[in-house]
Amino acid sequence: MKLVFATNNQHKLEEVSAILGNSIELLSLKDINCDTDIPETADTLEGNALLKAQYIYNNFGINCFADDTGLEIEALNNEPGVYSARYAGENKNPEANMLKVLDNLREKENRKARFRTVIALILNGKEYLFEGIINGKITNSKQGSAGFGYDPIFMPEGYNETFAELGNNIKNKISHRALAINKLSDFLKTI
Repeated sequence: MKLVFATNNQHKLEEVSAILGNSIELLSLKDINCDTDIPETADTLEGNALLKAQYIYNNFGINCFADDTGLEIEALNNEPGVYSARYAGENKNPEANMLKVLDNLREKENRKARFRTVIALILNGKEYLFEGIINGKITNSKQGSAGFGYDPIFMPEGYNETFAELGNNIKNKISHRALAINKLSDFLKTI
């Protein structure tokens, strides 16, 4: 089965491809000659994932899925949430985003956080949603160099290392995105 993953993020594409394995022929936006920066104007992860998937399905007529992910920090009223990619500004700078989170948590003892991914699948015109959540905490400083985004400051529950220290092999088994992609994969096996 061919599916478009509506993303321009090479890190996400590699991560999802590694999780799905050979069961799906995964196409990128580049593969379908889509160079549009699809707007993420919804105020929920579900809404943004659907906007991206609907854009591809409506404009290209191809079965597809899209995701949106947010880091939700309890002490910051679940910020940055849907604004995770642009928390420190519209230029979507991961380093600036991490520094803003660390700065906002400087005086806070509660470091509980979770990553939440929502995947919107459009298959033959029908819409489906899948969610993956991993709980953890925000570290006091950046640790590790693997991964992307907030990985150097997020330590998943049950581990003593951040996503950036654990490496992709472990992260791709336990992450929020892995959980959501596995739900998507299980669903696709039933059709």
